[in-house]
Amino acid sequence: MVAVESAAAARPTRVATSGRALKSRIAVVGAWLCVALALLPLVHLFILVVGNGIGALSLTVLTTVTQGTAGGLLNAILGTFWLTALGSVIAVPLGILGGVFCGETRRGRVVALLRGVVNVQAGVPSIIVGYVLDVLLVLDLGWGFSALAGGLSLAIIMLPYVLRATDLAVGQVPEELREASLALGASHPRTVSGVVMRAALPGIATGVLLALGIAAGETAPLIYTAGWSQYVPNLALTHVPVGYLTYAVWTFISTPFKAANELAYAAALLLMVLVLALNIVARLVIRRR
Repeated sequence: MVAVESAAAARPTRVATSGRALKSRIAVVGAWLCVALALLPLVHLFILVVGNGIGALSLTVLTTVTQGTAGGLLNAILGTFWLTALGSVIAVPLGILGGVFCGETRRGRVVALLRGVVNVQAGVPSIIVGYVLDVLLVLDLGWGFSALAGGLSLAIIMLPYVLRATDLAVGQVPEELREASLALGASHPRTVSGVVMRAALPGIATGVLLALGIAAGETAPLIYTAGWSQYVPNLALTHVPVGYLTYAVWTFISTPFKAANELAYAAALLLMVLVLALNIVARLVIRRR
């Protein structure tokens, strides 16, 4: 009698367990389907760019400048590195200093205000940044389309990512490390520079590399600030427009000329390789740490 009652009591439990297992399997299958649907456009874009870009790339494209809607991309390649370097020189030091201040101070009205401003800045559309700098720098100050105006626009876009990454990395450093350094007689600035920064370096480097990848793929702000040039960029900071790869993609893909379309695909492939390389380096930095 007792065995019969035990078997009867076990049946609902088995049914409930099998029901939960079925629901779990359905949820897993649904999640994988959602992942596949999300990756499908990305895979299609990757195949499209790589398939057309490899055939368009050549030594001539990499070593000659753009001539109208034909030629090469040397001016755009060098211009992209030049603009990104200018943006990095401005954004990286300011972002790291601001992030260290927020991560070490942690609380207070100034920290809360700075974090709020950075979060809002990260959400501002890049085309708005370009338009504002176009009015302030290109027109009002008379800089014209220039490398410095373009670099400042990229710096504004990069700054939130560098600052927030530094803030998070510094905040995650164990408090015991700070206390041990201070207990050994090190000053607070020495502790921050020699202990905290070394421990937070992988997170900071990741934020910087991701910000570089985002800056390299920007188009809208540079249209308003850097313009476009078919010449190899020089070291002039103002009154000289600069070419860049995203402009070649945005402009040449919509023209009816085959040579221009090939340049657009080649520029897109170079950008994809550049951004992919930066992300791979960021992942390796994290994994090595």
